[in-house]
Amino acid sequence: MGQGIAQVALVAGHPVRLYDSAPGRAAEAVAAVAGRLDRLVEKGRLDKDERDAAVARLHPADGLAELADAAFVVEAIVEQLQVKQRLFADLEDVVSADAVLATNTSSLSVTAIAGGLRLPGRFVGLHFFNPAPLLPLVEVVSGFATDPAVATRAYETAKRWGKTPVRCTDTPGFIVNRVARPFYAEALRVFEEGAADPATIDAALRESGGFKMGPFELTDLIGQDVNEAVTRSVWESFYQDPKFTPSLAQRRLVESGRLGRKSGHGWFPYADGAERPEPHTAAPEKAPARITVRGDLGPAQPLVDLFEQAGVAVRRKKGDGFVDLPSGAKLSLADGETSFEYHQEDIVYFDLALDYEKAGRIVLSAREDVSPEGLAEAVGLFQAIGKQVSVIGDVPGMIVARTVAMLADLAADAVERGVATAEDVDTAMRLGVNYPAGPLEWAARVGHRRAAALLYALHERYPTGRYAPSLGLVRRAYAEEAEEAR
Repeated sequence: MGQGIAQVALVAGHPVRLYDSAPGRAAEAVAAVAGRLDRLVEKGRLDKDERDAAVARLHPADGLAELADAAFVVEAIVEQLQVKQRLFADLEDVVSADAVLATNTSSLSVTAIAGGLRLPGRFVGLHFFNPAPLLPLVEVVSGFATDPAVATRAYETAKRWGKTPVRCTDTPGFIVNRVARPFYAEALRVFEEGAADPATIDAALRESGGFKMGPFELTDLIGQDVNEAVTRSVWESFYQDPKFTPSLAQRRLVESGRLGRKSGHGWFPYADGAERPEPHTAAPEKAPARITVRGDLGPAQPLVDLFEQAGVAVRRKKGDGFVDLPSGAKLSLADGETSFEYHQEDIVYFDLALDYEKAGRIVLSAREDVSPEGLAEAVGLFQAIGKQVSVIGDVPGMIVARTVAMLADLAADAVERGVATAEDVDTAMRLGVNYPAGPLEWAARVGHRRAAALLYALHERYPTGRYAPSLGLVRRAYAEEAEEAR
């Protein structure tokens, strides 16, 4: 990470000194950065003269004293509070009083790291994402004592380095690691309840939700131990708030040594020749010749045109937003309730999608004794519009819908508490973890009232506080209702 940050500053035109407490490591890092620049030249991404000028600006430092004239110092060492505190205490004895001191910590409190400094106002968090030269996002984190002018200086420096900075306060997980927890947690919860296997959950979030990777394959890539440690750190930092509760299934995976790609096995096997599990995909079924759409299907309304284009006759009637199938079964967008609650009628739920036209897969859920005819009609209806269909267990909120609602809830809560602006939250989630849409942007598209209603329904079924919608989301839901009433 330190080498990557040095490369970013170098290419932007800054002179850089690299220091490492281990003898000889700084010189090795200088050579490594030069090698990275050489590869950029070979790929045509950097001019050779620019490479030579950058390397000429890069020097190893044999001791902290050689950093005396530094105007901006960025630390990227081991994630241990006391080690970082000692380093910055030593740096404060070396650099000038107006030098900015920045930490690249991803999990520790910026305020705590600066707590022992004589001038904590010049201390700021500058959280790059790995690999720093490639990923554009930088979280600029203001600790409790950070001078606003220093935060602005760090923000503008990151912009000059070609990055996209976002501002946030010193809260556990900052923006990305705080708001992203439900992406992993809800998938793990659906798995723990036996509603679907990891391959099917990943496929749902990729092919229906539009995410680049599913949570199980992503945590295998990150490392199960690393991801679980971040989740546990955020949970403990929030005094064990149920919204951040870690997963027992993931803990057991870590305890078993199945850490993901780096260990050869995580949720999926990675040994040579190992077969990757396939998502559950329903067998072909015949589409119904006609359906009745009652009311507005909300974010799923584009499906109606797709059904008609596929040759299904559609009647439109007033109602509460569901589809009548010829067998008498009803098809409804996930709302946080379950099929078994409607034991006297057949209800088949379908999951939320980012874009129903582009989605490659649709997920259905129903209780075990739902009529085979009704379920077959639902499967065939979506297959008729070119979708693969996965049928999962009768779990409230399904997969994509509950994930999006929870992401929106934590994002709205972060804005409500002044952690960051709505624009910065959405930017951070798009650029930091490559989400297909910012969670607040997606919530506005789905409807804040619908998202809040789904969470209220989940809260009734899981009365732990995990799904109780935040004041931030509820406030947005009421504002949305008031706007529509005008």
